[in-house]
Amino acid sequence: MKKNLDIKLKKFQSGKFLPKDFIIADAKDADMGGGVPAPGNIRDKSGKIKKNFKTLPSYLNAMEDITKSGLVDIMLMSASNAERLISKGLFKNSPVTPAIRLNDTSDIWGVRHGIYQNNFAKPFRTVNMKNIKKLSDLGLFSITFSRNVELDISMLNAYRDFRIDAQAHNIRHFLEVFNSPVDIGLDIKETGEYVNDCILKTLAGQVNAERPLFLKIAYNGPKAMEELASYDPNNLIVGILGGSKGTTRDCFELLYKASKYGAKVALFGRKINLAEDQKLILKTMRMVIEGLQPLEGVKYYHDQLQKKNIKPDRTLSKDTVITELVLKL
Repeated sequence: MKKNLDIKLKKFQSGKFLPKDFIIADAKDADMGGGVPAPGNIRDKSGKIKKNFKTLPSYLNAMEDITKSGLVDIMLMSASNAERLISKGLFKNSPVTPAIRLNDTSDIWGVRHGIYQNNFAKPFRTVNMKNIKKLSDLGLFSITFSRNVELDISMLNAYRDFRIDAQAHNIRHFLEVFNSPVDIGLDIKETGEYVNDCILKTLAGQVNAERPLFLKIAYNGPKAMEELASYDPNNLIVGILGGSKGTTRDCFELLYKASKYGAKVALFGRKINLAEDQKLILKTMRMVIEGLQPLEGVKYYHDQLQKKNIKPDRTLSKDTVITELVLKL
C-alpha cells in the first residue's frame, strides 16, 4: 500500500501543499530514553490517572490501535518495538510508515534517579543499521548543539558517520535538533537564531542523497520558525517536536502557531501518549491544523471527553490556559 508520508512529501516538493497534507507522527519511542515509566501511567475506565505505570504490552497495543486508526502518517518506535509490530504485519496494508529511532543521545536519557539531562548532550547510538534495514527504511537521528566546539564537533562527527552508514544500507532519515538541555547563555530569541544557523550550516555540506527528509525541532517562537521555514522552502521541510505534555491548549496552540509560521510536520510524543484519549487528541489536532482555533479545539476536546464519560485531567478553564512561555510570543 502507498504510504501517506511519501504521497505528502511529493506534494510538498511540487508546491501543492494544503493543510490536509500536514504530516503527523506519533513519537512512541520513549523507551529509548527511559525505563519503566516510559509508556506512561495507567488510567482507569473513567480516565483517572493511577500511580502505577503501563506495561510494555499496553504501550504496544496503543501503537497498534493508533496505527490502525489512520490518524497519523508515521509511527516512530524503538527498534525492539518496531520488530515486534512489523513482524505482525501491522504496517503491510497500512498507509502509516513505521520509523525507528536510530540514535539515543544522552539528553534523552530520562531514567529515574539519573542526572544525565543536567549535563551537555553527548552522542551515542545503540542500534545496528544492518538489523534496522530488515525492518524499515526510515528512521530518526537526533543532534544537539551546545555552543562548545569540542561537544559540537563530536556531535557532528557522529551525524556524519551515521549518514555514511545510512546511505550504505539505503535508509532514509529525518533529523531531530534539540535545544540544549542546560543553559547555554542565550534567551529564546537568540536560541532560535543559534539553532537555525547551526542547522543550515550542517545541511550545507550534504548532497541530496544524504540529506534528511525533514527536520524535527523545538518551537523557538514565530520569528525563528518563519525564518527557517522560508529559507529554502522548496527543499527544506520543517517540523516541530512536542516537548512536555503541558495543557491541551499548549498542544493546540503549538500546532496552530508552528503551522502558521511554516511548519509542515508535527512529531509529538507526550502530548499524545499522556492525553486522556489519544485518538481524540489526534483527531482534534487534525482539526486545528485545518482551521479550528486552538481555544475552540480545547472546548471540542472536552465536550467529546464528556460524551465518552472520560474525566479530563484539568477543568476546562485550566486546560484553556497557555503555560509554555514560548507560545505567548
